[in-house]
Amino acid sequence: MFEALSDKLSGVFDRLRTRGRLSEEDVSEALREVRLALLDADVALPVVRDFIAKVRERAIGAEVLDSVTPGQQVVKIVNDVMIDSLGGAGAVPINLNAAAPVPILMVGLQGSGKTTTAGKIARRLKERERKKILLASLDTQRPAAQLQLQQLAEQAGVPSLPIVMGQTPVQIAQRAMDTGRREGYDVVILDTAGRLSIDLELMQEVTQVRAATSPAETLLVVDAMTGQDAVNTAKAFNDALTITGVVLTRMDGDARGGAALSMRAVTGAPIKLIGVGEKQDALEDFHPERVAGRILGMGDIVGLVERATENIDQEEAEKLAQKMMKGKFDLDDYAQQLKQIGKMGSISSILGMLPGAAKMAQQLEGKDLDTKIFKRQAAIISSMTMKERRNPDIIKANRKKRIAAGSGTSVQDVNKLLKQFEDISTMMKKMGKLGQKGLMRHGLSALMPKGMMPQNRRPF
Repeated sequence: MFEALSDKLSGVFDRLRTRGRLSEEDVSEALREVRLALLDADVALPVVRDFIAKVRERAIGAEVLDSVTPGQQVVKIVNDVMIDSLGGAGAVPINLNAAAPVPILMVGLQGSGKTTTAGKIARRLKERERKKILLASLDTQRPAAQLQLQQLAEQAGVPSLPIVMGQTPVQIAQRAMDTGRREGYDVVILDTAGRLSIDLELMQEVTQVRAATSPAETLLVVDAMTGQDAVNTAKAFNDALTITGVVLTRMDGDARGGAALSMRAVTGAPIKLIGVGEKQDALEDFHPERVAGRILGMGDIVGLVERATENIDQEEAEKLAQKMMKGKFDLDDYAQQLKQIGKMGSISSILGMLPGAAKMAQQLEGKDLDTKIFKRQAAIISSMTMKERRNPDIIKANRKKRIAAGSGTSVQDVNKLLKQFEDISTMMKKMGKLGQKGLMRHGLSALMPKGMMPQNRRPF
């Protein structure tokens, strides 16, 4: 997420941090580079101008130029202005403060992920808010659109409005609200039709539906990867409807970040949610301060902890930790660990939430950072007998060939897995022997293989 923009800004700030003092010319030169980086990231020109003007106003002053750490001060100012541009501190939740059933209107262009997002929101409100949700497709234009939403509703575990052929979008919306009132639903999500481009017919249709239902939320769904086109789409919908919130899809694939940085300024509406994958749970709150941190290479540790809490079975993790500390860690346990980590998403997405991730990603460029590596290793372990999993030392040449053939991998892949497992086991045994006090006394150097600790550095 935002890799390209983050790399460029990190380069600018690294150069600023190396200077003991900054002149007004130094700051101006850095801001020129920031401006170019933002424009290259497809941020709208008026937004870039306003952003640079706000940073310049605060950065060219005595508090920065006379500071002991002027470079760091400039970075803080850029961070603060970026948070403000993204919508201010804190996520803005979906508004459910209305009489039940609360209507939520989903609008957007075809291909933006609108219908998929409607299903994700339904699941989210059902699981997190314990709400009774009804999904209704108002799309009479696209073939099988209503069937698609019906399938998504089944996946989310919520009901969908029965399909009645021949009704207009307004009639479907009114029937959905009537059903919601009659059957005691908390929320009715109305998924409107999309078009390949904005046209008068589309806008008239969504305007009529909005007038008929008075939604508490009119959520615009846009594809973050379309950059400036996403911004233009948002402006057109906002001018016609006055949207109350934005959902940015495919944020996990957006290396530039132009849509996210432009959206609030162009529409005045907050980005409420972001789509970060195809799975139904791949929908997250939009936290401006966390996104700014990721763009500026500061990471998102809070987001990483939240993701781990949501996806990792705490009881299983604790049992596993106890076995590891006792040195009773086998390949079955390792497979369980891979499964838990795999639930959190790809390694590259996890790295993106760590401070300094841009540089780390560069160092690991070309290596397999996807969850495919977990699946491959899980397949290898599945091809082993229970005896082999509990005692990997018995896995010699013939067994390796059999395991590789059974898992559709190579002997080299089997060797890599066994070496990785051996390293982890060795480290866990050392931790068990040292205990907590020993670790505090000797530091990480006690866990490292001989020769790994630099001679000229003291242990941590």
